Amino acid sequence: METVVTVLVLLFVVFVALGVFAAVKVVGAAKRSVDRTITQARRTVEDHTLRAKSFAQPGPAGELAQLRLTLRTSMRATQDALYAGVREDESLKESIALFERLSAHGRELDTDLKRLEADPDRATLSERLPVLRERTRRITESAESLRWAARDRARRFADDDLDTLSAQIDMEAGALRHWTTAEPTTEHTTGPAAGPAAGRTAASPAPGADSPTWSGAPRQASAEEPARPAITPSGRRPAYPWQKKPRPESTT
Repeated sequence: METVVTVLVLLFVVFVALGVFAAVKVVGAAKRSVDRTITQARRTVEDHTLRAKSFAQPGPAGELAQLRLTLRTSMRATQDALYAGVREDESLKESIALFERLSAHGRELDTDLKRLEADPDRATLSERLPVLRERTRRITESAESLRWAARDRARRFADDDLDTLSAQIDMEAGALRHWTTAEPTTEHTTGPAAGPAAGRTAASPAPGADSPTWSGAPRQASAEEPARPAITPSGRRPAYPWQKKPRPESTT
């Protein structure tokens, strides 16, 4: 009895532990989903705000907003392209490592641009704009280089796979149409299966066999066969040398 109670207690503890573990997993997944949604919503709001500032605020403030928008758009597009391509191409891991290093410079530049947006000294801001513009150009060009290289690599693999598939389909189509190129075969009678007529040729037919007479001329009798009239006269039978001559009938 005590053993049964112990087993039941252990099973209860195991079920409770599994339930707690599943609950923690569900809560963690829900929290990550909520965080992702909040982050995405925050990015969307910031992008729309920067786009509005770039059109509404003239001068250095509007240009700073435009630089931030260009930087964020380029970095996000490159990140999406690399992380989506690494699932099928493991060689992109090195590109992702380079992009992470580039992202550090991009985040630093975005922080500087965001801080300068609230700077009241517009004269100093105008002097620093060329440097900020050059930094933004270099970072975005590097990001675009990685992004387009990854896309070109993926497209090249797709083209190679399509070429291989097309060649295989052409071979299969040719095999399915094999009857259009087959030539008629001629039979030859060789070996002992040809029978007694295997040694005969068209020029020397077998003795006693009728050769074809396409002109209608009768065949000639051989030397061993006696000549016979075409039509035997009525009342007379052919005479043979081994027969005796008939005696004449007596008149008396």
